[in-house]
Order: sequence, then structure tokens, then C-alpha cells
Amino acid sequence: MESKTVLDYFREITRIPRESGHEEQIIAYLQRFAEEHSLESRTDEAGNVVIVRPASPGCENLPVTVLQSHSDMVCEKNSGVEHDFSRDPIEYVIEDGWMIARDTTLGADCGIGMAAQLAVLTSDLQTGRIECLFTVSEETGLYGAKALKPGFITGKILINLDSEDEGELFVGCAGGMDTTAVFRYAGVPVPEGSKLARIKISGGIGGHSGDDIDKGRANAVQLLARFLYSHPELHLCSIEGGNKSNAIAREAVAVAAVADTEVEPLKAAVRAFGSDLKAEYALADPDIRVEVSLEEVPAGMQAVEPGVARAVVTALFAAPHGVLAMSRDIPGLVETSTNLASVKMPEEGVIAVGTSQRSSVDTERRAAGLKVEAAFRLAGAEVTHESEYPGWKPNMDSALLKVCEESYRRLFGTAPVVRAIHAGLECGLFLDTFPGLDMISFGPTLRGVHAPGERLDLASLDRFVALLEDVILHIR
Repeated sequence: MESKTVLDYFREITRIPRESGHEEQIIAYLQRFAEEHSLESRTDEAGNVVIVRPASPGCENLPVTVLQSHSDMVCEKNSGVEHDFSRDPIEYVIEDGWMIARDTTLGADCGIGMAAQLAVLTSDLQTGRIECLFTVSEETGLYGAKALKPGFITGKILINLDSEDEGELFVGCAGGMDTTAVFRYAGVPVPEGSKLARIKISGGIGGHSGDDIDKGRANAVQLLARFLYSHPELHLCSIEGGNKSNAIAREAVAVAAVADTEVEPLKAAVRAFGSDLKAEYALADPDIRVEVSLEEVPAGMQAVEPGVARAVVTALFAAPHGVLAMSRDIPGLVETSTNLASVKMPEEGVIAVGTSQRSSVDTERRAAGLKVEAAFRLAGAEVTHESEYPGWKPNMDSALLKVCEESYRRLFGTAPVVRAIHAGLECGLFLDTFPGLDMISFGPTLRGVHAPGERLDLASLDRFVALLEDVILHIR
């Protein structure tokens, strides 16, 4: 099996729209693929697809192996970039050994896993029966995995292809949940003698709210709230920032009315704040920046009523964000975290704040959600919790783990790193529906997932493909 074949399939996948919740085209692609290659396939009501490669002659008695990835992707782009994820192919470049999408997400999470499955399905490897499972809407709440029914797959060995660090074998993951806070407000007239100030924080690296939460990157939403909290003289008209619950907010913008007499002091304050952030994030997020632009107030422009505006800003600034606890069992592993993901104004009179919590300990994850709830309830918001999913407890006695470790040593002459991941994988949910699964997760090296600039290390792809092939061939 050639890594070039995997990359060619991934290039095809980058041309197919597959935003979470809108996977119709990628589902149809998978169904056509199965039909064109005369392979058995089935699709459930949720849109999950399984394609089956029958056992090679003489291998009928070998165990059934399930290869699994998710078919959706996080769709993020830089502001000002003309790209329609419902229609446009992903644009990428190959540079210095990396495949890079400069202005959007690349979708290698988990498109490269899908591509590897397709390459296995069309290979001439001598193996037992292989079931390739493609789940939907993983990125927005693991909805496809939650919808799986007993019998949809038959294998007792599952290899998840949704990891992002070549050389590492993952045997556990965090569970997660989303917490949403909603503020309701009435509009009030903008004071006379005002200008409109558009205050924007941008240039953040962002990243995955699980894998990157411990890297100290800037959260644009919280930084914007920090500035607004220090300037109560501003009359908030709108505030928007961040996007997906599983991505660290890279950009945020507030529009506020400022008295004519306060324009110059505001400009000076923005410059000073920008200098502060440059110093604070010189290593962790060096391109973070703050800008302000001014314009005349349009006729009929309204501001958020002052009490609610102050409550929103205060809660955004006070809400916990980042690592809450490190694991006491696995050195270096984040155990519990929370991500202040977004603030939006989806309709007139409503300000909605999205957050997500992760932990490998169920009680600590729920406590983190309650901590976030408490902060926003104190500010008068309505709070709900959604999309909870379980973690995956490591099994260090796994037979599949031993096969993978032996394959890695045989191929590369060194031992792989075996660890758990703070990001969420679907494996915990699989155990609920298919008890007794022996599972592992590995993949090539990806960087910047869930953010524009996402990239795939092509040298690591070669090693990933070699490992996947060797593991499949040695499952007995």
C-alpha cells in the first residue's frame, strides 16, 4: 500500500464539501466508491457508512478488523477570505514537506484517515475481513457515533485513524460536553455626540480546544472582554467572536459607541493594550493584534442596554478558560479543561456564548460545566448543557496495543509513545454500543487543526501508512 495512493484519495476528498451536519456529498461519494469497487456497503439513518473488504482467500478465519474515521471536518477560514465551504474545494500548497491550507482548515482531520481506509479497501493486502466505518458529525458532538446501532459493525478490533502525532499510540481520551449561555437584552438609542468604534482582536493561532488548550494561546473573545471591562464608558452595540465549540477563538470584534471627547483616549488605550498583548504572547501567539477603526453612527443604530452589556462583558472576562487540572496518573496529560469558544448575536435581542468542557474524569467534566454555568448565571444568563459524551479509559493490557508496539519497533527501530489524549475521540461511545472492543488510535502528524493554516506532515504520512499496513497484516 503506497502513501501516494492515500494522498491521492485525500486530494479527492478535499474537493468534496463535508462540513459537520452537511455531509450529504461525502456520503454519496463513499456510496459510489463502494459500488464502483463492488464492495458491500450500508448506510444508517444518521448517515454513517460502513464499507466491507472481504477476507482474502485463506484468511477467512482471521479476526475482523474495523478501521474508523469521521467524514466531517471543521470549516474555519480567516476573516476576509472568499471561500464557501458548501461549494468550494479546499485550496492547499505543498511546501517544505507539508501539505498546507493557508487561509482555511485543510480537513486532514479526519480526511487523511478516510483516505487511508479507501487505500486499504482497494489494496491487495492479504488480510481478514475489514470493515471501514465512516461516522458523521464527529466535530459537533459525535452525533454519528451516538447514533450507531448494535450489529452495524461486527469486528471486535477497532483502529481509530483520528490522531495527530505520528510515533504515538493513543489508548484513551477525554470525554466532553458543551455549555451555552444566553443573554437577552433590549436595544437603547446610541447617545448623541458619539462615534462608532470597531475594536478587533485578530491574528491568533487558535487551534484545537483539547490538543492545544495547554499551549497558552490567546483567546480573542476573552481578551476583547478584558479590554471592554476596563472601558465601561463604551456603549456596546454588538460583539462577535470565535466560531466552533472545539476551536480556540482566534478573532473577536466589538462595535461600541464612544463619545467624541473620548475618541483619542480610546485610540491610545487600544495601542497600549496591543503592546501589552504583544509582550504577553510573544512566544505563545506572536501575531496577536488589536485594531480600532471609527465611523459615523448610522441612523437608528441601537446599543445593548447598559446593564446587560456590562453583565456580558463581565461574565466573558470572568469565565474560566484553559487548563483546570492535570492528570495525577499520566504525567503531562491535561485532565480537565474548559474552552470559552464563541460569542454571537444570532438574532435581535440575544447574545449567545458557547463553551466546551473536557475531562477524562466524568465527575470533573460535569463540575467544570457547573463552574462555567455558575459564572454566567451570576451575570443573569440562561445556561444549558448539551452534547455530553464519555471518555475512553486506557487498557494497557490490550492485545492490539502489543501488536502496534511490535510493528512500530520492527519498522522504525524504536518504541512508540503510548499515551492518552485530552481531545475527544469516538472510542468511548463505541464501547457503549459495542462492548468488548479492543481499540487503539494513531495517525500522521497534523498541526493547526481546527484553524486556518492546518497542515499535514508528508514524511509522517509515509510512516503512518507503513504502520497501518504492518499492523493489519499482523492481527491474528
